[in-house]
Amino acid sequence: MSLKELSQRLGLSQTTVSRALNGYPEVSERTRQRVMQLAREMNYRPNPSAKSLATGRTEHIGIVLPIEKNLFVEPLFGEYLAGVAQFLAEADMDITMIPTPFSQELAVYDQLAMSGRVDGLLVSSPAVQDARVTSLVGSNLPFVVHGRTHCDQAYSYCDIDNQGAFASATRLLIELGHQHIGLINGDHSLNYAHDRFLGYKSTLEQYNITYDPSLCVQGEITEESGFNAAAQLLMHRPRPSAFLISNMIFVLGAMRALRQHGLEPGYDVAIIVHDDHLPYLQADKFDPPLTTTSSSIRKAGYEITKMLHHEIELGHTASAKQQKLMEVDLVIRGSTRIRRN
Repeated sequence: MSLKELSQRLGLSQTTVSRALNGYPEVSERTRQRVMQLAREMNYRPNPSAKSLATGRTEHIGIVLPIEKNLFVEPLFGEYLAGVAQFLAEADMDITMIPTPFSQELAVYDQLAMSGRVDGLLVSSPAVQDARVTSLVGSNLPFVVHGRTHCDQAYSYCDIDNQGAFASATRLLIELGHQHIGLINGDHSLNYAHDRFLGYKSTLEQYNITYDPSLCVQGEITEESGFNAAAQLLMHRPRPSAFLISNMIFVLGAMRALRQHGLEPGYDVAIIVHDDHLPYLQADKFDPPLTTTSSSIRKAGYEITKMLHHEIELGHTASAKQQKLMEVDLVIRGSTRIRRN
């Protein structure tokens, strides 16, 4: 069915029907509901090109993918992207992936801000100081950051309280009697990892425990990195009695290292790990079940896309930036017990 045929059945002009379908505020709610109901009944689908001409929008959001990071094989990114896709399906929008060499990344963001190729951008894995955000705040292109960065100007973000979560986890371990706590973390140049480090370090200091940098190991998010980090920490003297671990990928390697050293996770070395709710790595199914700081990265992907859609809808009328901090739960299970002397 065409727009013309739909208009004739409704007894309305094509302009009115088009505006009702595209959510223009000058169309009354009663008329809009009438148009939408018949469109659903007749299985009407607007022509994307015509819709773009009518609204001045592409109905695409963009994600820039640095080629070197190979994000499509990274489990956390895949789960995040599932949340993004879920909201886009509900909003009848599409996504444009823009692969680019890291050396050209900033230029690509500048081009996207000027070209009108996408209606808005999602920015992931911000660094402590992130030139992408600094560049985008000076443009008119809507964007939302998954995480936070240090920036003098306001910008929209969706994040979790990484510092507070790792402070709570460190506090629990200390109160269980642990003094030597190893941290297995992501790259501290990334803001999420830096915040987790700050939560760990500041809590040690609150309990008058001297911070030992040799008990902190950074690495790429792989099982092998988790194994190597745990093996390195087990060589430390005195040996750590607890590990605080930044993700479920690391914990696979860390537990393998413990067992190769004849140690039992949760008994000889306590473990707390951050759980992003990867469906095939469920913390309560491990042996022992893992104590976690817990927050769904899929839900974060959904929420950040919803926020971006809101900013796109408001267009240039948007004033205050959206800044959302999602909850992190501390879930206590069998991998943390009172330390044995």
